Amino acid sequence: MFGKGMVLKTEVTNGTCPMCHENTILVSLYSHVYRCMTCGNDTEQKINGVISFMPLTSPGSKLPVMKLFEDGPEKA
Repeated sequence: MFGKGMVLKTEVTNGTCPMCHENTILVSLYSHVYRCMTCGNDTEQKINGVISFMPLTSPGSKLPVMKLFEDGPEKA
């Protein structure tokens, strides 16, 4: 029952993140919106002769921070 009517079109590409300036893997679940696997920021893909990635945050706004959770044995 889970997943009926849900269509995911994922894309994975290599690129340079405009936020952390690292060569990284960018993953997309939405059309032309990619997430950097290094810093977690979302970028929009622009194609105008060259493929480039632009930040989705507005100028002067606080950058989103990706929360990291560590798997492992629970501490008592």
